[in-house]
Amino acid sequence: MVAGGGPTGLMLAGELALAGVDVVIVERRLTQDLARSGAGGLHSRTIEVLDQRGIADRFLAEGRAMQVQSFARIPLDISDFPTRHNYGLALWQKDFERILADWVGELGVPIAREREVTGVAQDETGVDVELSAGRSLRAEYLVGCDGGRSIVRKAAGIDFPGWDPSISSLIAEVELGDEPEWDDVGGRPGVIRQDENGTQALGVREDGKRVGVVISRPYAGQTGDPTLRELSQALISVWGTDYGVHSPTWISRFTDMTRQAASYKEGRVLLAGDAAHVHYPVGGQGLNIGVQDAVNLGWKLAQVVQGASPDNLLDTYQAERHPVAAGVLQNTMAATALTRSDPRIDAVRATVAELLSMDEPRRRLAGMMSGLDVRYEFGDGHPLLGRRMPDLDLVTADGPRRVFSLLHDARPLLIDFGRLVVPPLPDRAHAVRAEPVRAWELPVIGAVPAPSAVLIRPDGHVAWVGEETDAGLANALSTWFGGAES
Repeated sequence: MVAGGGPTGLMLAGELALAGVDVVIVERRLTQDLARSGAGGLHSRTIEVLDQRGIADRFLAEGRAMQVQSFARIPLDISDFPTRHNYGLALWQKDFERILADWVGELGVPIAREREVTGVAQDETGVDVELSAGRSLRAEYLVGCDGGRSIVRKAAGIDFPGWDPSISSLIAEVELGDEPEWDDVGGRPGVIRQDENGTQALGVREDGKRVGVVISRPYAGQTGDPTLRELSQALISVWGTDYGVHSPTWISRFTDMTRQAASYKEGRVLLAGDAAHVHYPVGGQGLNIGVQDAVNLGWKLAQVVQGASPDNLLDTYQAERHPVAAGVLQNTMAATALTRSDPRIDAVRATVAELLSMDEPRRRLAGMMSGLDVRYEFGDGHPLLGRRMPDLDLVTADGPRRVFSLLHDARPLLIDFGRLVVPPLPDRAHAVRAEPVRAWELPVIGAVPAPSAVLIRPDGHVAWVGEETDAGLANALSTWFGGAES
């Protein structure tokens, strides 16, 4: 059972369904529609993940490909990165969810709507989940994808340490009676400034009529739903006028509270996405690492449920994804500090901007924020080991293929470039022989030696690299996929 039908929960349910696992999503909303636009874009690795499942074109058709990455408003261009998707995608979360929900629906995943988790009790064989309206379900595993205030996390007794908020930001979509003097902000009319309180911004939406507003103030215990009057007063405090604000589509607030779950797993309860980590939205990484959490967890959970792998395979989920989120929390806290403006902070920002104009610092930080530099620790070995597999063009017996096209069904994949004697593979895995590829290049680290074979996990990360021998392949197959079927 997946609690929460947002981006992380939908992606996880899709991954489980691809593996043939019986899964249900429990979602408090009556429909998939979001009351507000939500997050505003996808980073490169998330687009790659969608491409690995054969659905990236659905999102690309509705979004706008552009260089979306920045650190404290300092642009980070990745157009020179060796990936098919060396850009980001401007696409509102409400549209991302709608498209992803359509895919999940095609896979036959049911969504139990207007239901919310109210209690959790687990034993050695499963989890009893109490739901609103007096309903209950029992599942072998429960995954909380239910946001930063996760009921599942609290019910499982998982600590959520971190830092209390210092900034409170109002965010809204409204209409204005009076038009500001617009600048060009990312190809659209907008105004952005930074002051001692943080980022203040106005920007025209796609329809040319509505305006997005962000007003940041020191955190002073602001709670409850914000009102149009509160937004008007905040605008006046920053701009000296409220521009005749009216007709809000929605008004919300968020803070820079930064926390990470002490554990991503407690018995048969797991966490993913905002339920596992929250931070200020600067840099737009939250939705992206949630989707990537789901793709890391899905195939592992499926193998455990189906008996192909022992439960301790799930320990690798936290081992791999906790450090990634910790890095995001660190860079968002640093960037948040630079959203404020005074002579000292301005001096730091100018110094950081100068550093990020140099290739090596830019590549390093852009690689982290895009998700393209993630390397899971599998021990010493070839530079590919633990990293995402490049989407190479292959020549196979069945004709030209892309690596990502061979991952659409989320099965383990062995690509043999050197005519290995392939050992027996687990039932779900498949092997492909391909002509050797001459040039191998990875984001951030550059050119790497060409391997003779690679074993790729369903999440696209390389689990084993052959270098003129199959040494270690049988062990890798057993470790990650339970070995060959008897």
